[in-house]
Amino acid sequence: MYETHWPTALLIYCIIVFIFAFALRSLLVYRRSGVNPLVLPSTDDAYGYVALAFKVVIVGIGVVVIGLAIWPDSQIYFGRWTALSSPALAYIGWAVLIASLTWLLIAQAQMGASWRIGIDDKRRTELVQHGLFSLSRNPIFLALRLNLVGLLLVFPSAATSALLAAGEVLIQVQVRLEEQHLANLHGQVYDAYRARVRRWL
Repeated sequence: MYETHWPTALLIYCIIVFIFAFALRSLLVYRRSGVNPLVLPSTDDAYGYVALAFKVVIVGIGVVVIGLAIWPDSQIYFGRWTALSSPALAYIGWAVLIASLTWLLIAQAQMGASWRIGIDDKRRTELVQHGLFSLSRNPIFLALRLNLVGLLLVFPSAATSALLAAGEVLIQVQVRLEEQHLANLHGQVYDAYRARVRRWL
């Protein structure tokens, strides 16, 4: 059952993430504030490069998940590590995926109209400090990191390892760009928040 059904379940999970964590959340923010929360640039600078690389990673996740669901034998071409593939690890991976999605949705809800995909340097957003943001300065990115770990545990492979490595580097860079933006935007208020709350946990 593990070998037969998990690729389809993984695809369904990713569709749920896309619908609830990105599409509906973006629509909700737009309807409440009139602001398009998607602010990833297409510029030829460091931030534009990171934004482009994020899109490549997302496409890579889609290729792996859709490929496995439509053509299970594609796992060979994704470099599946059979020695690490087991129901026990997959169950742990699913627990991580579900927990990270729950955490992500809660963090997005707590961020409210301040939620963005990227850095919005044209509008002043509120500095959210309550809820999960009192435990982590970057709970949404923390959830995304865990999501990539969960994907690797469910499908241990060269492809998911590469996606995890690329995602980790990009998230670390993006977090620092956003923290600098918030420091410039909120000044001493953000400095006090940064001194009080850790970057991750």
